[in-house]
Amino acid sequence: MINEKEIKPEMPVVCSNDGQFGIVDHLDGSDSIKLKKDTAGKHHYIPTSWVTKVDNKVHVDRPGDQAMKEWRTEPRN
Repeated sequence: MINEKEIKPEMPVVCSNDGQFGIVDHLDGSDSIKLKKDTAGKHHYIPTSWVTKVDNKVHVDRPGDQAMKEWRTEPRN
């Protein structure tokens, strides 16, 4: 279980093979991470349930390609 309070703005978000695919903008509630805008100017959201550990990066449990297919472009309501 991760401690969401360890997730800070500007932290790199890396996939299971350690490739960076995002940067934390901020936590959106207790179950979602809002990522900084991509090159197309869109924010993306990933669930905190994907996070396996937090050190100087936020590590998620899936490869980057899969994460980018599954992330949301709108926050949960």
